[in-house]
Amino acid sequence: MPSEIEREIQEAVQKRRNFAIISHPDAGKTTLTEKLLLYGGAIHQAGAVKARRDQRKATSDWMEMEKQRGISITSTVLQFEYRDFQINLLDTPGHQDFSEDTYRTLAAADNAVMLIDAAKGLEPQTRKLFEVCRLRGLPIFTFVNKMDRPGREPLELLDEIEQELGLKTYAVNWPIGMGDRFKGVYSRRQKAIHLFERRAHGSQQAQENVIKLGDPKIEEYLEQELYYQFKEDLEILEEIGDDLDLEEVHAGKMTPIFFGSAMTNFGVELFLEAFLEYALRPEGRNSSVGVVEPTHPEFSGFVFKLQANMDPKHRDRVAFVRVCTGKFEKDMTVSHARTGKTVRLSRPQKLFAQDRASIEEAYGGDVIGLNNPGVFAIGDTIYNGQKLEYEGIPCFSPEMFSYIKNPNPSKFKQFQKGIKELREEGAIQIMYSTDDFKRDPILAAVGQLQFEVVQFRMLSEYGVETTLEPLPYSLARWVKGGWSALEKAGRIFNTITVKDNWGRPVLLFKNEWGLQQVNADNPDLKLDAIAPVGAGIEPE
Repeated sequence: MPSEIEREIQEAVQKRRNFAIISHPDAGKTTLTEKLLLYGGAIHQAGAVKARRDQRKATSDWMEMEKQRGISITSTVLQFEYRDFQINLLDTPGHQDFSEDTYRTLAAADNAVMLIDAAKGLEPQTRKLFEVCRLRGLPIFTFVNKMDRPGREPLELLDEIEQELGLKTYAVNWPIGMGDRFKGVYSRRQKAIHLFERRAHGSQQAQENVIKLGDPKIEEYLEQELYYQFKEDLEILEEIGDDLDLEEVHAGKMTPIFFGSAMTNFGVELFLEAFLEYALRPEGRNSSVGVVEPTHPEFSGFVFKLQANMDPKHRDRVAFVRVCTGKFEKDMTVSHARTGKTVRLSRPQKLFAQDRASIEEAYGGDVIGLNNPGVFAIGDTIYNGQKLEYEGIPCFSPEMFSYIKNPNPSKFKQFQKGIKELREEGAIQIMYSTDDFKRDPILAAVGQLQFEVVQFRMLSEYGVETTLEPLPYSLARWVKGGWSALEKAGRIFNTITVKDNWGRPVLLFKNEWGLQQVNADNPDLKLDAIAPVGAGIEPE
């Protein structure tokens, strides 16, 4: 017979749903995020991301640079309730230069929502992020956005997803018309047509008229041509389409597909309702003691992201923790797996982009913010009871390298503090020369925008002007076996050796040819494009 606390944990986990949104830049991800919050009652008016527009700024884009440019460059956690469910929405950067931040966020997600622009279909960044979801075995739900604009045929989009991603598809709803003639969607789940009325920029919930299929009134609302086209599409779907199979959805082999327009709110609430019914609830996670179920009575969780200066007034640092098991309670004392120390978790926060509220408790599937006084690193496990560690979160090979310099000696302390905090946060990888005379840190990035963000934040958050000195390298490889393996190999050409944040040797190469030469000349030297994890167990 389960105890009262075990019953409480089981009930709480059943109500949790957790997902990340992935997309190519400009597919409308931040707009969809805002609309989900609007329907969840978490905000009352949605503010679309338009660079320098005087609307309300998007809730999920909180960093000053995001507001200025109208793009998402950090991951944000947003929590809200909808019809008795507790939803944790992980908003990720759409910009490809921040794909590592997205990867870390996906480590904390149970489901992924893949957002596609109806006119463009699958785009490069969506494909990349899909592969990460596939690596993690996440169920994928697809929302085809911008149906209120001219776009590609819905059947063609389904075919593209099946052919290019190797996923079976099931259209949960189907659009009626497109562009100016987009009238609404047919819900196969409810066997009803939802006709929508437009609202100014969709800042309030959409008004809709629901008509059951077969109701003679349909022909009053729809032009004959649109109605016949819809009926023809529906026949094709019923004949050749797969049936919905939730086991295949949860295994990441089938994607339920929804059509709509986040900007005008068409189809957003229908998506949210179906998602909550179909999505995977929090599941067991792999750890050093095997798979641990979320209903396990002892608390545990892992840090998947650190963020400095979310509140400029307080110069704070927040550790984002995915709760995996048990019940989290304010002021509880936990063990820190990497250091063996005991940590008191005071001032825990429920996260809502930049705004936070104090929380008393949290359960498996929730994400909480902990004040981080330099204790936590990305991938750290915290736990009560039997010692365990979850899988760590690896770093990937950067493609651009540059020394960052502080031209003003009087700002030395601020410069050191800024570099240390941004490094711990994982905003960018930081490496150092093995030459003791070269003290300047080396920024290692996936793309140019990461350099710009670091310089912007160094100035706006730490008051330090910096200069960059680019280095002519485009690949990094970690040496398996560390310094002893490198010494054993002797002198190596076509590369330079630097050390990473953990003091481990990394070889930098100008191009693929240089890497191939080193591999050919040193067959016993094993190199890896992914860094060994600094905290947690190595992922399988």
